[in-house]
Amino acid sequence: MSKATYTRLAALSLIWGSVFLWIKIAGYGFSPVQMVLIRLALGAVVILAIGYAKGLRLPKEAATWGHLTVAALLGNAVPWTLYAEGEIDGSSSVAAVVNGSAPIWTLAAALLLGQEKRVSGYKAGGVLLGLGGTALIASPWNAASAGTGWSILCFVLGSISFGASFAYMGKFLVGKGIPPLMLAGGQLSVATVLLLVAFPFLGLQTVTWRTDSVISVLVLGVVCTGLAALLNFELIIKDGPTVASTVTYLMTAVAVVLGAVVLREPLGWTVWLGAVAVLAATGLLRRKPRPAPEPAPRPPLYRRRRGRLALPPEPLKCRAAARNIVFIQWAGGGW
Repeated sequence: MSKATYTRLAALSLIWGSVFLWIKIAGYGFSPVQMVLIRLALGAVVILAIGYAKGLRLPKEAATWGHLTVAALLGNAVPWTLYAEGEIDGSSSVAAVVNGSAPIWTLAAALLLGQEKRVSGYKAGGVLLGLGGTALIASPWNAASAGTGWSILCFVLGSISFGASFAYMGKFLVGKGIPPLMLAGGQLSVATVLLLVAFPFLGLQTVTWRTDSVISVLVLGVVCTGLAALLNFELIIKDGPTVASTVTYLMTAVAVVLGAVVLREPLGWTVWLGAVAVLAATGLLRRKPRPAPEPAPRPPLYRRRRGRLALPPEPLKCRAAARNIVFIQWAGGGW
């Protein structure tokens, strides 16, 4: 990998890994709904501004906005609020580790939605390992070592919601020819509206105006939500999804280090062992199956045409190549 790739990867891992630290500090002054509402609004403004500056536009189809509403509920409004609620009494490091179990719930949701027809041995092992790791982190026999039972429940439910949103977006939103930046901007905009609806019921607590909390909320919205989306987009486009997926592991490590160094959060052996299990499970779930061996090529059949040998035409290969070209153009937004 090039230096530019390492720079983008390190920057995104640091930004997203610090999210849990900023949530914890922002919670000293803002309630979960207040914090998430500000974060969503700022993130939407930044992403849409960048998108429109690039000449991109939001989708117009009503069906797309219906799917964006479900995605915003499952991927932003519910999990972000749950994580903020859980970090009131819980550890930011534990929140980050539990967040790493989202691929487990993505697989479960994909099975329910019919996106996954069968589960390989690696994926089944990843699910079991991830569930075991989550149980170790929760430590119901010694919950005080990782936080209250309520905080752990919030983290787990938030992770389940995240996982379900990834599967839902994969089925109904990805590959529809909509620019990813505008999908993200539209989703955050809808999530902002959802939080505005919930605000009169859940967000009227008194704000404690603290400098560190205000700075944390601004960083969460502008940097961790807005600019990070652009950086992630650049990482995927320039370096590929495989490189981008390694952020999952790196951000968890960053979050644990920041929680221990900045917030002095104690972590028992069950959390460390559970973290290893969750990360190993994520690796198994992301493992790609081995490609089937290609059949041995048949010897070419020759035929005589006007006194010379010629290879027969291969219409099937031509049509397959044409489909591949169309797919590449479509996936790249060329149409």
